[in-house]
Amino acid sequence: MACVDNILLVTDSYKVTHHMQYPKGTTKIYSYFESRGGKYPETVFFGLQYILKRWLVGSVVTKEMIQEAKEFYNLHFGEDVFNEEGWTYILKKHGGRIPIKIRAVPEGTVVPVKNVLFTVENTDPEVPWITNYFETLLVQVWYPMTVATNSRAQKEVIANNMTETSDTLEKLPFMLHDFGFRGVTSVESAAIGGASHLLNFVGSDTIAGMVMGRKYYGCDMAGFSIPAAEHSTITSWANASFS
Repeated sequence: MACVDNILLVTDSYKVTHHMQYPKGTTKIYSYFESRGGKYPETVFFGLQYILKRWLVGSVVTKEMIQEAKEFYNLHFGEDVFNEEGWTYILKKHGGRIPIKIRAVPEGTVVPVKNVLFTVENTDPEVPWITNYFETLLVQVWYPMTVATNSRAQKEVIANNMTETSDTLEKLPFMLHDFGFRGVTSVESAAIGGASHLLNFVGSDTIAGMVMGRKYYGCDMAGFSIPAAEHSTITSWANASFS
């Protein structure tokens, strides 16, 4: 079980109160996400589909979730600021489906910085606050984008050097093998980062990334590896002359 699996709790604390802060009569909130710039002049857009399928597709709000969130936020804030009425409306009116529309550039697209990558807007005028409630979750697309962008830049460096020193670029997709599973903070991080790297290379030992590709992107097998040895298998054959 995930540490947090209630969608009402997948946000920042301060956003829980924003339904009370918009001007009276507000019916539409329209927001966008962009890469403001950084080390590279362009970015690789990737990872939104995973977030949407993992968290926001289908009926994701239940009566039990609303009750859990109400109890949690009453303890957290020390007062009743949770929008129980709004979430109950979503449950009854929309069957627990989130009334938002998200439009995005195709995943894998290389986009110059300072351009819109995806937009979010509410589709029900009764709940305009829902648009930015999930900003916290949606901006986590920064991680797969960062991995994919860095990986692409590394591929360009390798390709340039291979062009100068090799007769062919045939093996380029295997030139940067991913062994990052053990170096990240969680299995989910390994899956997201591993899948992002596979946009540029096909060599990987990070099984979680390939599983994510199968489960959330319909890719039967995005990465490949070989049977290989490690210290424990080699040293198990040691004889007296090695000691």
